Amino acid sequence: MSKINVNDIVRFLNDVGGGRVTRIDGKTVYVEDEDGFERPALERDLVVVGQAGGANAYERAPQVRTRLVEPDKPAPRPAQPEPVLPVEETPEGEVLNVVLAYEARELKHLPTTTFYASLVNDSNYYLYFCYMTRGDDATGEWTTRYHGVVEPNIQVQLEEFGHDDLNNMTHIAVQYIAFKHGKGFKLKNPALVEQRLDVTKFYKLHCFHDNPYFEVPVIAVEIVTNDRPARAMHIDSGELERAMQEKKRADRPHRRPVVKRQDNNGIVVQDLHIGALMDNMTGMTPAAILEYQLDKFREVMDDNIMKRGQRIVFIHGKGEGKLRMHLLEELKRRYPRCTAQDASFREYGFGATQVTIR
Repeated sequence: MSKINVNDIVRFLNDVGGGRVTRIDGKTVYVEDEDGFERPALERDLVVVGQAGGANAYERAPQVRTRLVEPDKPAPRPAQPEPVLPVEETPEGEVLNVVLAYEARELKHLPTTTFYASLVNDSNYYLYFCYMTRGDDATGEWTTRYHGVVEPNIQVQLEEFGHDDLNNMTHIAVQYIAFKHGKGFKLKNPALVEQRLDVTKFYKLHCFHDNPYFEVPVIAVEIVTNDRPARAMHIDSGELERAMQEKKRADRPHRRPVVKRQDNNGIVVQDLHIGALMDNMTGMTPAAILEYQLDKFREVMDDNIMKRGQRIVFIHGKGEGKLRMHLLEELKRRYPRCTAQDASFREYGFGATQVTIR
């Protein structure tokens, strides 16, 4: 290899490019490329392609690439598949029992904690399933939050979520297919199960209960019990909805009594201000507060729905009018035969609506 001098045109052995030698400092050679940038390199990593003073040597010099040759390496061994462990079956596992459960990460700090959603497969069957949720918005569109296969007699954690997600979880659904691997089995009907989730429970310590599948209290939702789905999605009658509202009321023993009175004209009066319905709203989102007020509205309406001619005044306040708008939407959807009008200002002030049962 010829000695390198200043102004020689050189190429890099282990890289693309080269340039003119501007200066030499011991074994370090400084090379200026065609863009005028100076780059240091070791002398042994350069090759001279044009002598000092040669006209257009840089432009004429061919680009030289060298490929680093690595020492021979043994061929990698193919990955071995993990062994499939045999399923330990039990006699009681021949029927499906599936539970969806919600666990608080910090049970003593419900207003700020996050939550875990888990699915328990208490059976001898594999389950291919999809877990979905939706909110109460007008679109009615569902969101897939998890899908996959859960092995027999296994509990799988689906996700971690926070209070901001609760508005999109007022309805939950699980769709599943049950099967076995490598052996005969009794066929199980695939099913789609939907239930309404009372998201206000996530703020209440007494709504988390002991469960045989968990070491800590959880909010448990039965999906399948002894091969029977909890509720098929296509069943959506008013009777079932009212029964579900009654169950919600039974789960809320800490609530104040229904704040309603009857005036001299036989009119039922219900104050829907959240301060009149709850003692503590710490950590509740505006959407959760609105749902709580609407639950009280439905409760009073269901208590009086059979009393034709009954007048009910709901005091909701003036505010931004959001609660009143939702009341009117509920009347149109759930109680279409009932009529609504502004209540007497002299008797109830601004922000009150009178409903008449028809």
